[in-house]
Amino acid sequence: MLTPTALRAALYERLDEATRAWLDKALAEAAQREPGGSGPARWELAFASAGRHCRRATPPYPAPGTGQSHATGQSHATGQSHATDHPADADQTPAPHHPADAARMLLLHAAKTDARTAARLYAQGAGAERRAVLLALPYLRLGADAVPLVEDALRTNDTRLVAAAVGPYAARHLAPHSWRQAVLKCLFTGVPVAAVAEWERRARGDGELARMLTDYAHERTAAGRSVPADLVRVLALTREES
Repeated sequence: MLTPTALRAALYERLDEATRAWLDKALAEAAQREPGGSGPARWELAFASAGRHCRRATPPYPAPGTGQSHATGQSHATGQSHATDHPADADQTPAPHHPADAARMLLLHAAKTDARTAARLYAQGAGAERRAVLLALPYLRLGADAVPLVEDALRTNDTRLVAAAVGPYAARHLAPHSWRQAVLKCLFTGVPVAAVAEWERRARGDGELARMLTDYAHERTAAGRSVPADLVRVLALTREES
């Protein structure tokens, strides 16, 4: 995971001068915001409009860990299509996040967003804004207070939300049962296990996860469906000593 400084530097390489100036102003406004204040702040307007401002950025690329194009919201694994505010072109730029995602993450970090504000922005936001809140969670000092947001995302069938939900924050804060269910959700929806932060650490020697994966593999086999390669990978690790 990039530090906020490194994330900002990587983002600025992809923005034109006008967009960098817009983001500089928005981040300055966010940094002046007193944490825990009441009512919407000016930086929240920038948070909502980041997709429009970042349309002039370098064209997007597949979302990390999902096999989806940010340009269309189309899942190569599931064929599901999701609305997006990202530009319509795509390439294979090796940056970790789409410019609009990164800009929103930086705004949340600069504002020292608390759990209440994160929950409000998530609840009020469209898919792109919800994803940015989830991606920003590891950068915010929220403890376990944002776990309900992760759990909500895992109840959806939007693979981009699911992939964003199983990042470093989930690795640290999801309870064992919820984390196991998150792994299964990835297998159900076609999100690669590589999107699950620290999956090797948490899966190793997990007998209950092994049981759940074995049951799921049996269900697929009985239905005449193939067993995902990722399931085999995770199941093998559960049988190793922790």
